[in-house]
Amino acid sequence: MDLLPKFLKRKLDPPKRAPVGSYSVKVVSLPEELDWDEFLPVELRYVFKKMPEAKERLRVLLGSGKAIGVRTVERTPERVLEAVKHVSFHSQHNCILTWLPELLREKHLPIFTEADRRRSKEHGADLDADVRAILDARLTFKRLVLIDEDNLGIADEDRRFMNELSETVYPLAIDAIVHRAVVDNANERTEIAQSVIKAMLVIGPVAHVLEKYASGFGKIFAASTDDLLGEAAEIMALRGSGFSWKTLRKRFIVLVPVFAIATYGVFQVEPLIRENRLLLAGAVFGLSAVALSLTTVIQSIGMYRKAVQSLMIEGKLHAHAGSVSVLKTAMIQDFTNPAQLGILLGATLAPFAGMLAAVTGLMHNGWILALVGSTESVVAGITVITSNRVAAWRFRRNLEKLL
Repeated sequence: MDLLPKFLKRKLDPPKRAPVGSYSVKVVSLPEELDWDEFLPVELRYVFKKMPEAKERLRVLLGSGKAIGVRTVERTPERVLEAVKHVSFHSQHNCILTWLPELLREKHLPIFTEADRRRSKEHGADLDADVRAILDARLTFKRLVLIDEDNLGIADEDRRFMNELSETVYPLAIDAIVHRAVVDNANERTEIAQSVIKAMLVIGPVAHVLEKYASGFGKIFAASTDDLLGEAAEIMALRGSGFSWKTLRKRFIVLVPVFAIATYGVFQVEPLIRENRLLLAGAVFGLSAVALSLTTVIQSIGMYRKAVQSLMIEGKLHAHAGSVSVLKTAMIQDFTNPAQLGILLGATLAPFAGMLAAVTGLMHNGWILALVGSTESVVAGITVITSNRVAAWRFRRNLEKLL
């Protein structure tokens, strides 16, 4: 029996996607543009530094009706994301960073057992084919392409030349490529979670009305609703990562008493305000509002810690054997989803946000209560937005240093 209402089921169904990724292209069309270094794409400037002879050959191509494009993938193709998911789920205990960066950087193949291959085939996946798909696509994330503007055709020799130029840029682009593949995989896992988080927009007005007509209940609503929705989002994200419902049910053994303690803490805020202990009141409210979110992050790290330990026992951490810190690897793996890092950062800021609200006399304003109660979600959103921009900035900075 399907217990989910149809409208909710539609909300939780992942959106349909095109099988290809999205990308942007910077184009150079005229031979004289090659001499305008300040306007050239930084990738071309780097190529000219490494291969000075390439400039004259490109000048000839531009003069013959061709254009040069620097193509950057902005979303990983669906086939690659599926391949990453298959390898992670069927062989690597739901981990990504323990094998994907090595595969892209060094072509170090992940270690598969016969049981891994058998299990994947039972689910319609081929691990070896998935690895080949990832390797075949690695040069497509950042590459130089020849555009035939006059439709005269492109010679095989010119295609080989452009591939050579793309391989020249690849070692520098690798960090951006790893980031793109890892973050897109994280987004794939958490898009349902992100749609749930958007529902928190209703918390502000509801908390404001409750606090106005039933002082104290607005605080409870602002503190608990955010955490409950955040936990629902976290469960969906972990399910998307491949963790079973049996594993996730164990979380509730800890989460239920934490939620009860947090709710009790919110009930203590009003008495503390009446006693004029404003800093303590704000800190208690802020901490109570993020207690569940903070607990879920800690539990997620614990789940990945067990996964990394399993990989070590199975001998699948070939590049890290003997030097890996299990806890550090688990934390880095969990934070491949930038929202997780943002939730942790936001949870540490929430008590201070509550203290600020208390000393400014705004602890009865439902909008402010909702903002304090959603501190971790706000910071998580900012972290997700910032993550891609930081990666693009780092790639450009590294290139410019070499220029």
